[in-house]
Amino acid sequence: MKKELEISTTSENLQNQYLQKLQAIFPQFVKEGAINFDALQNFFEKEGFVAGTEKYGLNWAGRTNAFQAIRMPSTGTLIPQKDESVHWDKTENIFIEGDNLEVLKLLQKHYREKVKMIYIDPPYNTGKDFIYKDNFTQSVADYYEESGQTEGGIKMTTNAKSNGRYHSDWLTMMYPRLFLAKNLLRDDGVIFISIDDNEVANLRLVMDEIFGEENFVGQITWHRKRGKDNSAKFLSRVHEFVLVYSRMIEVLNFGKIDLSEQTLSQYTNPDNDPRGNYRKLALWRRGGQGGSREYSFKTKSGSLISPRAWLVNEDTMNRLDEEDRLVVIGDNLYRKLFLDEHEGSIPETIWNDVSNTANATDMIKSLFDVSVFDTPKPIELIQRMLKLSTSGKDEFVLDFFAGSGTTAHAVMDLNAEDGGNRKWISVQLPEVIEEGSEAYKAGYKTIAEISRERIRRAGKKILEGKADKIAEREQNLDTGFKAYSLQPSNYRIWKKITDENTVEDLLEQSKLFVESPLLDGYTEENVVYEILLKEGFDLKSKITRGDDELKTYIAQRDNKKLFITFAKTVTLEQVESLGLNEHDIFACFDKSLDDTNKNNINRNFNLRVI
Repeated sequence: MKKELEISTTSENLQNQYLQKLQAIFPQFVKEGAINFDALQNFFEKEGFVAGTEKYGLNWAGRTNAFQAIRMPSTGTLIPQKDESVHWDKTENIFIEGDNLEVLKLLQKHYREKVKMIYIDPPYNTGKDFIYKDNFTQSVADYYEESGQTEGGIKMTTNAKSNGRYHSDWLTMMYPRLFLAKNLLRDDGVIFISIDDNEVANLRLVMDEIFGEENFVGQITWHRKRGKDNSAKFLSRVHEFVLVYSRMIEVLNFGKIDLSEQTLSQYTNPDNDPRGNYRKLALWRRGGQGGSREYSFKTKSGSLISPRAWLVNEDTMNRLDEEDRLVVIGDNLYRKLFLDEHEGSIPETIWNDVSNTANATDMIKSLFDVSVFDTPKPIELIQRMLKLSTSGKDEFVLDFFAGSGTTAHAVMDLNAEDGGNRKWISVQLPEVIEEGSEAYKAGYKTIAEISRERIRRAGKKILEGKADKIAEREQNLDTGFKAYSLQPSNYRIWKKITDENTVEDLLEQSKLFVESPLLDGYTEENVVYEILLKEGFDLKSKITRGDDELKTYIAQRDNKKLFITFAKTVTLEQVESLGLNEHDIFACFDKSLDDTNKNNINRNFNLRVI
């Protein structure tokens, strides 16, 4: 008989998952649910296993806390914000307001290894910007209450350079988020991270450890300023960096960039070749010996070219001649590379042609009429990354430091341009905006509010400004989004027992759990979305309401459905009438089933109880 499972009240336990993976590969190293480190070390001792304290790697004050953050499951949930959304019933884009550490944990179950590209623009740790203050002993409810979330937003504190753990605090904040982000990437996925001089060295070490040095793709230098800073003390810093890492570099399919105007000007058609414009490429080697490829060549037109070291063998040269792809100039041979054969240009590591922060600020101002966000990234910068790392098909793009919403804007705009159907997921903390700022005066209280409104306005502008291209699409352009908010769980969370607890406190807590596993005042829809999330269903899942006796809520993922009822009593006959298949899940209150019905339903169906 199958054992019925209680619906999880937390995100996945990553520690158990990794332990299970190790046990599946090396069962001899896992004993009684724990790693046998002695056996592990003995096995690898002759293969370079490094023991002791002297070893290469990154260490900092707070590293233990970073791993504690990874191990601790989230008890939170995502609550739908339909009033904040655009085209709720049609869109496949997701905007989530909340702490990205908790959100990344909640996304693990469904979105693991499904994201094609991640772009983040995290705090640079300049001594002025905010830093996330994670407290790993708190529940989401405690965290939000203490941080001021209940008053409309979270006010962050600065990480002053005088702080004794200035770099350590930043590393402790970034490490678990990057660790969790890697889990979400597809094998052929790639992550781009904007950073400046303050932490680029530390970030490289973190990424080498989490993603592996072998998956380092490159470090891009982006020319971010429109002019020079003449007030600088030593050097005018006009650049930022973008670190690029793959999940598995051996399967990474990195694209090309469009040809520049300068390169395009080199394609001409002086002999009116019907195949169009072309560029002449030299066929001889400059320097070095030719080896077996050193020969003289006579073209079919009768031109005799003296012996030299060629880049191709004679068979290839003859084929190019037969295809009329050879050009003779004096005693030199060139081949024709036609413009329509060019797949694009290999990107360089210096980007000085993808706009700048001043232009990005101007764009924000054109959308809002006021400057509501400092130092946004230009959509052209993000779009270059998208062109290099995505094909435009049904791929997920994730940004968990969403800021003003540039990534979402860039994805929608590029989809309109190239006919793509990329989906985006944006996560932004409800960081409080300073009173007196232009954004505050314009009525915005948090960065998340600005981000959502920017995406709404950008979507409208794209639909209006690119109507001709959009009309040519096979699929409708998705400029909407489902909005969610990270909130405490709908489930009662057992409070930690301390010396201060009285017997009466414990009895009262037990009484509440017996009365209902859910908090007072819960709404059915919010509980449905929590179950959907923690059972691994897509946040884009459409929820319908059945007309059956149990008034079930139904969510579908591929060929699998999730049926949820809040009925006070449930019978086997009622469940059978739903027409569940072997993949479907049926969920109800535990106390709505008597023992007989519970056993029968569990025997025949995938039962989950609340």
